[in-house]
Amino acid sequence: MSKTVFLTIAGKTNAGKSSLLNALVGEKIASVSAKPQTTRTRITGIKTIGDTQMVFMDTPGLHKGRTKLSGHMMNAVRESVSGIDAAVFVMDCTKKLGDQETAMLESFVQNKVSVIFVINKIDLLEDKSRLAPLIAEVSAKYDPAAIVPISVLENSGIDIVEQEALKLAVNGPHFFPDDMFTDQPEKIIAAEMIREKLLVLLSDEVPHGIAVTVERMTERDDKDILDIDAVIYCERESHKGIVIGKGGAMLKKAASMSRKELEDFFRIKVNLKCWVKVKEDWRNREGLIRSFGLTEK
Repeated sequence: MSKTVFLTIAGKTNAGKSSLLNALVGEKIASVSAKPQTTRTRITGIKTIGDTQMVFMDTPGLHKGRTKLSGHMMNAVRESVSGIDAAVFVMDCTKKLGDQETAMLESFVQNKVSVIFVINKIDLLEDKSRLAPLIAEVSAKYDPAAIVPISVLENSGIDIVEQEALKLAVNGPHFFPDDMFTDQPEKIIAAEMIREKLLVLLSDEVPHGIAVTVERMTERDDKDILDIDAVIYCERESHKGIVIGKGGAMLKKAASMSRKELEDFFRIKVNLKCWVKVKEDWRNREGLIRSFGLTEK
């Protein structure tokens, strides 16, 4: 009989949730950067091993919201952890658990949610003995199904997280085709790849005010070329100039980096065209947040 397990990946922003999702699935379906709040919506990753299907739902990181977009992001987290049977909770071992994190963990205990507690970034610890008291504290307070120290960066411990997830599977049908690795539309994946490159290249104040939409994605009939038209939205006219850069240099660099990753992902030559537009204060405008696909599903 087939088995299935749905697991929400939760934790504070920048703990490494999206990196872990990509590592577990084996495909890059979630944007990753050093900037906080990179993930804005729920992203589903799927991995089927034998008769067992694991469905991982990545969520935005826990943070204090200051815009309407942040409110939607926190709603996405609350909905994702409401009524679930299992969770992968990710913490950055170089930081202490905050109030939002402990509140979520306590709610898991109260609701009898099975939790795989993942301690990420152990590669940054010179003294690994510091993990012992943390593991003892987590075990005593929250009684997780498993505690797994990992380093996503070094691909260490990912297989153990997977093994622990498999243990939580229950008899039931597979909800997705066995060869499917995400339910994200291709346009959304492409848009997120472009946004990720902008997050990497741009200064701190600009990235949070950027949204990317893919307006067209079509494969040519006569050639193996995928045409992608993307629009980058900024909140301010001054930000538009930064995104474009002197002589268009920044936009060209972002497009070039994006094109390479898009070609690797879609396994086809990509012709990428990007435009930059301004939508003043879009993160506080419900209509625009909805049109960019950033509301809860």
